[in-house]
Amino acid sequence: MEAGLGAPGPEIARGPRGNLLTKTAMSNVLRLAIVDPDDATRESLKSMLLGMDMIWLEAECSRYEFFADVVGQTDPEIGLVAIDHNPEKALNLVTELGQSSPNCAVLVVSSSTDGNLILKAMRAGAKEFLTHPMRIEDLLAALGRISERRFGRDEKKPRGSRVIALAGSIGGVGTTSLAVNLGCALAASEHNSVALVDLDLCLGDADVFLDIIPDYTLVDVAQNVTRLDFSLLKRSLTKHASGLYLLPRPVQLEDIGLITADDLQRVIGLLKATFTHLVLDLSKSYSSIDLNALEMATEVLLVTQLDLPCLRNVVRLMMSFGEMEGLAQKVRIVVNRVGLESGQITLKKAEETIGKEIFWQLPNDYRTMIEARNNGVPLVEQSPKAAITMSIGALAEALCSEQKIDAPEIAGKRSGIGRLFHLWQGHGSGP
Repeated sequence: MEAGLGAPGPEIARGPRGNLLTKTAMSNVLRLAIVDPDDATRESLKSMLLGMDMIWLEAECSRYEFFADVVGQTDPEIGLVAIDHNPEKALNLVTELGQSSPNCAVLVVSSSTDGNLILKAMRAGAKEFLTHPMRIEDLLAALGRISERRFGRDEKKPRGSRVIALAGSIGGVGTTSLAVNLGCALAASEHNSVALVDLDLCLGDADVFLDIIPDYTLVDVAQNVTRLDFSLLKRSLTKHASGLYLLPRPVQLEDIGLITADDLQRVIGLLKATFTHLVLDLSKSYSSIDLNALEMATEVLLVTQLDLPCLRNVVRLMMSFGEMEGLAQKVRIVVNRVGLESGQITLKKAEETIGKEIFWQLPNDYRTMIEARNNGVPLVEQSPKAAITMSIGALAEALCSEQKIDAPEIAGKRSGIGRLFHLWQGHGSGP
């Protein structure tokens, strides 16, 4: 038996990848113990699980007869039992765990898809049955169901990954600027791990905003997604000094066709298991890749400006989104460059036109934004006190908060920027 990773002190524990986890972080993960007498499959399962930020490997065991004691001592939320080595003995163990540790949800793993075996496992008390090698989608779904049964919907439930898709009503409204700087604002919190995926496959420039030269792109990850584990996935991304990870668009235009909607779905599935937040910067073409990203998103920020062409496109897009199940309800309207000029359409008129409440307003600060972009430095580093930086920081906080946070009103009033500072300081200094 291999002992689980214990706590060096009452306040902290050292994680399976050597990272320090506070009690707050520990409350956001599922603790798991694993038993598998086969060294090769046990290592394969560990390799998958250890890359997941939502999983804490509490203990591992190589003997079925010892595992009930291991679970009794470590009290994990999940007991993963690989049954192929000796199905009869393993299923007896499942029954024993149900009696001795009823609060531990048993997840059975087998390379067999025999219906009778699955039925025996469920009758023995298994909560989930997964086939090996496991598909990431199936594992995430199983963990989600176990989490729901264990924690319900209260604040102690381990949080899943939030996928924030940014879409533009027209080219040039600042979607990428917002995507990059929102990602950096989210990454500023020690409780968040954030990845930005550039889905503008032709002309995306998120790497330019961050002044980084990546070794790998979306096409590299998509083409190898079936062979990736979580640690290799993270090494395929480029980490910025802000803490934000970037997966950029392909370098060569001819490589765009190599990325399919199915590839993207698998990549997003892997990223969701690894990061607390994903930011997806969509193209303006609303291709099948973009539509697939919209469907997978937790929230969709539709970026617009207060002019007629933009608002007309918002109306058109919302009509189309309404035909896609559940999509329109996820859309949040974000108005950029508020106060650009006196001839802008009013916020009230804009809401009447699009028939939807405006979720957030971003002040016009072209000079600050263009300097940050040309320097390849995010706003939190270039101009941390600027109104636009604070507004994006407050937006990050609003997206993370379970309580509704209203956007500061900044349109048409000289005092608006001052009020923005006041409201942001009232919420705190970071997301």
